[in-house]
Amino acid sequence: MILEVAILEIKPGLAEEFETAFKTASSIIASMSGYISHELQRCIETPNRYILLVHWQTLEDHTVGFRLSPEYQQWRSLLHNFYDPFPRVEHYQVV
Repeated sequence: MILEVAILEIKPGLAEEFETAFKTASSIIASMSGYISHELQRCIETPNRYILLVHWQTLEDHTVGFRLSPEYQQWRSLLHNFYDPFPRVEHYQVV
């Protein structure tokens, strides 16, 4: 299992709109092959910062299966306009 971790910095004043769009986008990612689970958490100290944690069966389920899919284009159109800067995404595995 792989854990995708993304720190999302949302443009000021758009947090509520982002959360609404994310609810729609959640069904997209949840429908992908290799998807296990995800959660979005909002930072207490910096309210426009979120952390997205997504569990995938394999790295390729995320980097190839999701990112190269038509569904990713829908995800991108719903969410990418909220980020500033664009998030750095890293992948982790249990040791």
